[in-house]
Amino acid sequence: MRTRMPGRRPARTAAALTAAVALALTAAPLTGTAQAHEAVTGSLSFSGEPGEYISGGESHTYTPDTTEMFDISGPVSESAVGATVVTPQGERWFLHMEAPYGQKLTEGTTYTNASSWPDAGPQDPQLQFSVTDRYCESGTGSFTIQHIAYGPYGYIREVDATFERYCSGSTLPVRGELHARMPEPPAELAIGMGLNTTGTVDTRTGEITVGGTVTCNKPTRITLTVSAYQVRKRETATGSYEDLVVLCEPGAPVPWTVSFPSNIDPTASFQPGEAVLRGVGRADDHDYPVSVDTGFPSAGITLVRS
Repeated sequence: MRTRMPGRRPARTAAALTAAVALALTAAPLTGTAQAHEAVTGSLSFSGEPGEYISGGESHTYTPDTTEMFDISGPVSESAVGATVVTPQGERWFLHMEAPYGQKLTEGTTYTNASSWPDAGPQDPQLQFSVTDRYCESGTGSFTIQHIAYGPYGYIREVDATFERYCSGSTLPVRGELHARMPEPPAELAIGMGLNTTGTVDTRTGEITVGGTVTCNKPTRITLTVSAYQVRKRETATGSYEDLVVLCEPGAPVPWTVSFPSNIDPTASFQPGEAVLRGVGRADDHDYPVSVDTGFPSAGITLVRS
């Protein structure tokens, strides 16, 4: 005869449900590269000596007001800064300056012996300057970060830098300057999740319907995982619902509901009475390369016959 060990089943159930909701947070890890943002003011200016390949021996100055795009970007690690400038004629100029691996860009520092990927080693700073149809796969140079200021997650608020680069084998440099001032950083995404303390149960199928609300400080899509368990005398009903997408707008809590049976352990069914409801919500911050979550709210609920 098989005997039951009192107190063990609820503990295993709680652990299983915790693992289920925690799984939702591992689905979207942080990414390393920040999204680009349009500069409000600034300039990219450069000049090359006659015969210099990238500049064509010409001098140019581009500003946000005179271009189709003037984007500044950088990674969360604050290790690099990039500029992408698209002219009205469709030329795309690209500048990239990066500190050696594991280091942040430091204001007032000149980085010498800079090369470009894939020639650069972990100990080398990286420098690349190119245009749509002219690109040096290898080269050397240097750059100076005169000033740099950050917002959240590597958002570059201000940057002033100079650079000098030689294509591989050439003695002719292109020299330039980057200056940019960005808009105020967007607010960081914050989301919340509330759980209703009552729900319904269909006694014929054992399916429960539970709900709650989500909140956000800017528009986003929140993906919810909800789970519940109910301890009875001889058994424990456990179930969950994953990947419920709620479109959240700031200003007021947004309601949600889900229905599910005891699907984690289908040998038991939900019945009217007390139960425990848990959940977690996750959303991507479209202004920054991060995902945020609601935490793991939990509430005792009362299930009533539907």
